Amino acid sequence: QVQLVESGGGLVQAGGSLRLSCAASGRTFSWYAMGWFRQLPGKEREFVAAINWSGRGTAYADSVKGRFTISRDNAKAMVYLQIDSLKPEDTAVYYCAGGSRSNYGYRTGEYDYWGQGTQVTVSS
Repeated sequence: QVQLVESGGGLVQAGGSLRLSCAASGRTFSWYAMGWFRQLPGKEREFVAAINWSGRGTAYADSVKGRFTISRDNAKAMVYLQIDSLKPEDTAVYYCAGGSRSNYGYRTGEYDYWGQGTQVTVSS
């Protein structure tokens, strides 16, 4: 049973920072790509960032490039999303996603497992 558990969300002022964490269990973590997505009420879940199995390949949505950094620790089965220079439009529920392959994808259908989500709220 694969489980992904996010933590680190919260309320922060614009310009601030947060670090989201995702703890994975239930399969060989280091074999698979991981991703972060976010979702607003009534909107589709959108791609934020992804990282390949080794951590040497990463990808970001244009809207977060230069502000968000994804990383992973395969020894700890953890993936992180460092969020800097937060903007009110970053407010959303952020989801950790477990990929179905070693290389990352950009679509929700390329991820087999999902966490429960963590709320990030940015005040202006």
